[in-house]
Amino acid sequence: MASDAITYICKRTVVSTKPVQPGKYFPLSVLDRLMEKNHTRIVYYYPSMGYMEAAGELTKKLRESLSKLLTFFPKVTGRLQKNQEGSWMIKCNDAGVRMVEARAKGSVDEWLKNVDREKELKLVYWEDMFHEPYFWSTFYVQLTEFEEGGLAIGLSCSHLLADPNCATMFIKAWADTTLVGTMHTPPFFHSLPPRKFVNKKPKHKPYATLINHYKSTMERSIPGTSIAKHATVTLAFSDPMVRACMTMALTPGAPNPSPFQAIAGLFWVCLSKVKGMNEELIDMSLCLDTREELGLDKGFFGSCMVYNKVHAEYSLDQNKVAVAARAIGEVVSKMDNEGIMDLIEWLELDDHNKTLPLINGYDLICANLENLDSYWIGFEEGFKPSRVSYYVEPVFGHGQILVLPPPPGDSPLSRMVMVTLSEDEAIKLCQDNLILHFSPTVLMGTNKS
Repeated sequence: MASDAITYICKRTVVSTKPVQPGKYFPLSVLDRLMEKNHTRIVYYYPSMGYMEAAGELTKKLRESLSKLLTFFPKVTGRLQKNQEGSWMIKCNDAGVRMVEARAKGSVDEWLKNVDREKELKLVYWEDMFHEPYFWSTFYVQLTEFEEGGLAIGLSCSHLLADPNCATMFIKAWADTTLVGTMHTPPFFHSLPPRKFVNKKPKHKPYATLINHYKSTMERSIPGTSIAKHATVTLAFSDPMVRACMTMALTPGAPNPSPFQAIAGLFWVCLSKVKGMNEELIDMSLCLDTREELGLDKGFFGSCMVYNKVHAEYSLDQNKVAVAARAIGEVVSKMDNEGIMDLIEWLELDDHNKTLPLINGYDLICANLENLDSYWIGFEEGFKPSRVSYYVEPVFGHGQILVLPPPPGDSPLSRMVMVTLSEDEAIKLCQDNLILHFSPTVLMGTNKS
């Protein structure tokens, strides 16, 4: 089958080189199960390696190393099944991972010059859950070799099993296995940690704001369809741009905003205006990785993304970006170990998550993914990805902002920002005076064809 410049060669199943222990299961945590309706899609672009391998040779090499890697990821090769309580778990049955092999015309560099959301998603295969989930693969890999040099690796997976951090860790482990034959960071499949009562404050009151956000979301009906026509804009902010944004976001007497707080505040203000709200801010929720707060090791394989609503009010004479950034900083500071454990314990009580809410279905979502090791993933010596794109699908509500790390060679303060909106709103965002004030580089936008 073919689609524009891409020819899909085949779809196959890749299994591990060693069978898993019979009768092995992995339960899914409450944070995992809340994300059942979402999936993650990632595309890694690798430029030409300076020499041309025979068509299919690189794909064969990567397929063989993936098979070796899967021995250490039985959760990835398993299939979904319900336990006696009706909650999802993974049965480790060595059913494997689906792999799509494809060819594309031109080179990676040429592709990136005019890529848009629709074209990019053709590089990362995905199938929605079947009516019989036991036969459905929760992970998909697509390898697209470009005829004139370069490779795109697409990974998609159910958010039930892996958040963007886990998906990145899986790709990194695959690259390490391909390059040196072993992983630097092996995965750990264990439950979320219990509360450390030595840290619990006397007369502790649960973090009601966070719990109430989840409670109100669960009580709302699930949106029927996502916003009409998506467009995704990718903007690159250099070190000076981020520093200027942090200066704009500074409130006298308050702590200095982090790069994430400043950028999130900037886009919160701009997107509110794009959506016609000039005197107030639209509803927005933050999506934060809580591994550090929960004391989890880097190899923990499970969802740790937690959502929390942000509230901010300002007068007409105030610096809107500063007000927004300060409100974001206050929410981030409150999401500590005790607050996250309050939420987990509440979710586990009577298993509220059986209502299967769409946690990211209503507000503008701003996710902090700036600590991902996206650009340190090399399948060949000396060749790292030139660009990496992330999608957390589907997108509902007011849209989505993903704050991502910069590519190699950029300053540590540089950031990539991917914004998904309706098509007309994406055009307005690119024309917004406040965004244009910082002059970010548009890597993917609505003007690409």
